[in-house]
Order: sequence, then structure tokens, then C-alpha cells
Amino acid sequence: MDHATATFQKHRPRLLGLAYRMLGTQADAEDVLHDAWLRWHQQDANVLDDAEAWLVTVTTRIALDRLRRAKTERQHYTGPWLPEPLVEETEQPEAQLERNESLSLSFLALLERLTAEERAAFLLNQVFDYSHAETATMLQISEDACRQRVHRARQRLREGRPRFTHAPDVQRRLLEKFRDALEEASVPSLQALFAEDAVHLADGGGKVRATLRPLHGGERIVRLYSIIAQRYQALPIVHRLQWLNGAPALLTWVDTKLATVAWIDTDGERITGIHSLRNPEKLARLEAVTNPGADTSLS
Repeated sequence: MDHATATFQKHRPRLLGLAYRMLGTQADAEDVLHDAWLRWHQQDANVLDDAEAWLVTVTTRIALDRLRRAKTERQHYTGPWLPEPLVEETEQPEAQLERNESLSLSFLALLERLTAEERAAFLLNQVFDYSHAETATMLQISEDACRQRVHRARQRLREGRPRFTHAPDVQRRLLEKFRDALEEASVPSLQALFAEDAVHLADGGGKVRATLRPLHGGERIVRLYSIIAQRYQALPIVHRLQWLNGAPALLTWVDTKLATVAWIDTDGERITGIHSLRNPEKLARLEAVTNPGADTSLS
């Protein structure tokens, strides 16, 4: 491996983590890294004072351009848009990519509230720990403008942040109860799980059946899932809990096809939010590397 390739590979986890958080899909993030690699390959690394800064800057700008286009396209998306789970080489929750709350699917969905420019500034400064001055240089803006973008981003995220905890054991416990309630088609069990003001979001992308707007209220969500549970009784269903993006998620197969990936927000006692990813295009990569018959336990 030559020096240029070794340098790029050394920083690749950070670059992929940044691009994925910017765009919310692994395919788009990998496309960004491909473009960054081509530019890196054309760059004389010997004249650079800081290879990491150069690579992060280029990756950010490519991702920013892609995100601006994606936001225009997502305005015409059918129903809510949810991020695509990251498929890694390992399923362990302590895996690479500088894992923390900012990689969770719930947080990635929350980032959609930001403008492309706010998202880039926030991620560089608040997640990847670059100073305001460094972030401003990467984004080619003034330091004051950078501070304003980060401030606005933090306000937007604070306003939209649901009441939830990221403790994996709490999420796992509630997801296990949710799985059991679906398998038993138990309405009382479902009712005991959801907070009164819970919110349900489903992303079918217009390709499969899914609610087209956020569903508010635990009672309405229970009615929805009681219907789904009854339907599941007549189908060959496999539910499996698995780590995705550092937190437990419930994967559901129907006729050996991955049909749904669900993750939750919780106040520690009940489910306050449930996200249901059903768009088959976003599930295809995960389906290819998961086994519906595998052990369902999460350690």
C-alpha cells in the first residue's frame, strides 16, 4: 500500500462517519468517499500541512453539495423520510466510526430539521470537535457565521428532541416487550407500552404500505399495531432484535424478506416514539447481510 492510500485509509472511518451523518444513507456516504478519494489521488500530499484537515474539508464540501440536492428531492418524497441503518463489518454496538449518540437513527432523523449548512457546521464543531475557526475554514465562511450556524442548529435540535434515553438496556427491554405483544397480538400489552403522547413515523417511500403522516397519540398507535399484529398471525413472521447504529432495533421478516426495521425513543418507562423503516430500497443492504434465523439475543 503506497503512502497516499495508507493515509486515506487511516482517516477513512472519520470521513465515512462524517459523510454518513451528513446524508443519512450509507450508499450516498460511500459515493462521497469515492469522490474524495479521486480528488485525494490527484492531490500532491507532499505540499499539505495537514492531510486530515484537507480530507475532512473535501469530504464535507462534497457531502454538502449532495445534501443540498437531496433536500430538494426529499421535499417530494412520499411520506416521512427516515435514515438508512448503517451496515458495518461487525454487529457489536461499540464498533468503529467514533460511535456516540450522534450515530443513532433517532438522532440522524432529528438532523433532518437542519439546513444543509447548519448540519455541516454542527457536525464538524459539535460531533467531530473541530473549533469554530477550523470549521469556518473548512466551510469557507467567517468564524462569526460559523458560530451562528452552530447556535441555530443546537436550538433547532433542542426544540425537536423528543423525551428519550439512549440506554441500550432500556430500549432493548421495551423492544422485547413490543415484539412479544406483536407475536401474541395482545392489545393490553401494547397499551401498556406506549406513552399517551407517543409519535409514530413510517417510511415506505411510496413503495410499500405505510402511514403517510406522523401518527400522534398512544391510543392511535396501539390501534395501528393491533391491526398489524392480527395480520401477522396469518403470515410466516420472524422478529429479531439486533444492534443498529449503536442501539437495539427490531427487524421483522415476512416470507424471509426483511419487511421492517423499527427503533424507538423512550422516557425510560414507555415508548415515546417509534420509527418504522419499510422502504425496501433502504432495507436491501441490511437484508443482504442479516439472517432471519439467527439468535435474537442482544448481549
